[in-house]
Amino acid sequence: MDYALLGKQIRRQRQNMGWTQEQLAEAIGVSTSFIGHIERGTRKASIDTLVEIANAMQVSADFLLGANLSYVHAGMIPKHLTSSQKLVLQEIIGTLQEQIGKWDAQPEEEDAD
Repeated sequence: MDYALLGKQIRRQRQNMGWTQEQLAEAIGVSTSFIGHIERGTRKASIDTLVEIANAMQVSADFLLGANLSYVHAGMIPKHLTSSQKLVLQEIIGTLQEQIGKWDAQPEEEDAD
């Protein structure tokens, strides 16, 4: 598990929501410094804390963990690519997941018919 990647994903989602670290910390009942540590990957979040973060930000835990999924082993990224190419594709996938998270966080608009 790459806790730095997890932290980056949490930070991205928090910032996309317009939340401060203080607001996220208050929403899940932890200290602001703990949120900072999680986002930097210097402290590990328990499964319970990860679920609380996901619930507070109205995303799934797998969305937050998505950067840690092994796309190469899952066959989503061809094994013949160079390391640099694999990293680029992983960044693209992360960006797509981030956008999907934004869409999921927005209320559905009704057709104006």
